[in-house]
Amino acid sequence: MALVRLILNIIWIFVAGFWLAIGYILAGLICCVLIVTIPFGIASFRMANYAFWPFGRDVVRRNGAGGGSTALNVIWVIVAGGWLALGHIATALGLAVTIIGIPMAWASLKMIPLALAPFGNEIVASGHTREPWQF
Repeated sequence: MALVRLILNIIWIFVAGFWLAIGYILAGLICCVLIVTIPFGIASFRMANYAFWPFGRDVVRRNGAGGGSTALNVIWVIVAGGWLALGHIATALGLAVTIIGIPMAWASLKMIPLALAPFGNEIVASGHTREPWQF
């Protein structure tokens, strides 16, 4: 199974992962310009890491995430999350055109919940003891 994940991740980098990660990195750099938006920049860098190498990892809810995470997620959705989710949908539609692209399209769709709510979630290796957050 590890070999399949490796192959899928390498294909992913070439078809979508590199450009998605670059987009998240640019958003993170812009967010880090102001002191107030540094948490958004850090979240964007975490998502860039996940967008670059998604296979073999899951998104789980962080223990103890509460009202602060929810408030930051609401601001995030208004400012950037909606646009990022649309980008993932467009990427998935483009990838789903070919048979080999269907797993890649699913990976792009799997990133939408994290793109909409990065705060209070963490990215862990598949098979982690906690239940993955599913949509």
